[in-house]
Amino acid sequence: MDNVTIMDHPLIKHKITMLRDKNTGTNEFRTLVEEIAMLMGFEALRDLPVEDVEIETPIEKTSQPMIAGKKLAIVPILRAGLGMVGGILNLVPSAKVGHIGLYRDPETHEPHEYYCKLPAPIDQRTILVVDPMLATGGSGADAVTMIKQHGGKNIKFMCIIAAPEGLERLHREHPDIQIYVGALDRQLNENAYICPGLGDAGDRIFGTK
Repeated sequence: MDNVTIMDHPLIKHKITMLRDKNTGTNEFRTLVEEIAMLMGFEALRDLPVEDVEIETPIEKTSQPMIAGKKLAIVPILRAGLGMVGGILNLVPSAKVGHIGLYRDPETHEPHEYYCKLPAPIDQRTILVVDPMLATGGSGADAVTMIKQHGGKNIKFMCIIAAPEGLERLHREHPDIQIYVGALDRQLNENAYICPGLGDAGDRIFGTK
């Protein structure tokens, strides 16, 4: 899978281990998710297009690179994806933010859409879809499909933890997108939770049960 990047930076590994710990409380968990998103975003956005602009330093006029075009759209998958947005905005404050709402059927584990709002013109933007967990891959694959249906072309997907089953499905359904994974875990259990995983990311970010 040449379009898949598994992060190997020690800082990311360290923070994901802290994230997994069941004793990590809501406030620290939320901060860690944001920090990991920022560290991963630094890698995921290394190919953002740039163009030279004229500026003046205290010494002289010069032509220097800045991010080009309509820039970046961050699209979190609700609700857990919201926890990653702040980290990316720390890197690119000018980015626009869209939202995709999907809920998982408790019986079939398949996703259903309930909300989609994307920044225009979506076809001219680099789109970074974020969700902390890629479990079955259903929500991630459906979110990318929805963005493509709205005209999105340059799409990246970023998750903190993935199961092999979800990564394989997302890659199979969308071989044209770049996928960034913080850690690739062992497998899904019978309830479609990632093992060893970190539990329910949304509940741990927002302090709900």
